[in-house]
Amino acid sequence: MSFIVFAALLLAAIGCAIVGGIYFAFSTFIMQAFAEVPREHGMSAMQSINRVIVRSLFLPAFFGSAILSLFLIAAWWFGWGDLRSGYALIGALLYFVTSFVSTIVFNVPLNNELERTDAASPEADGVWSRYLSRWTKWNHLRTVTTLLAAIAFSIAAAEQEFG
Repeated sequence: MSFIVFAALLLAAIGCAIVGGIYFAFSTFIMQAFAEVPREHGMSAMQSINRVIVRSLFLPAFFGSAILSLFLIAAWWFGWGDLRSGYALIGALLYFVTSFVSTIVFNVPLNNELERTDAASPEADGVWSRYLSRWTKWNHLRTVTTLLAAIAFSIAAAEQEFG
């Protein structure tokens, strides 16, 4: 079980780093770039991204990291593979709550509202303005906490292996 827990920690660290890097790109330049182009272009680009991302390799990293987080919470709770690191628990909770759950609760409904809005319609200005503000705010949280989770999982893996 010890090897399985160690492998789960490493995979969770890698998955969180990938997901956090994608969030980082959106928080630091993609959403800003969309805000600087005409509304129709920014909205259309984001609508396209939202459709493509669900068919991309992002989803296995996103869902896989959530599943690994749940496994690592159980491993920590039950002491599987002698996992006692608080970093494993912190990483798992950070990722699961602030990346996975907040995405489902906050970002996905915003994406769905954006998808239902015609970029050329009169209500598009308000929808796009709210979307840019709210979606990006939640994405900043996801960025920071997902990258912190990657660090926590890395520390826990090092403790597990060398500790």
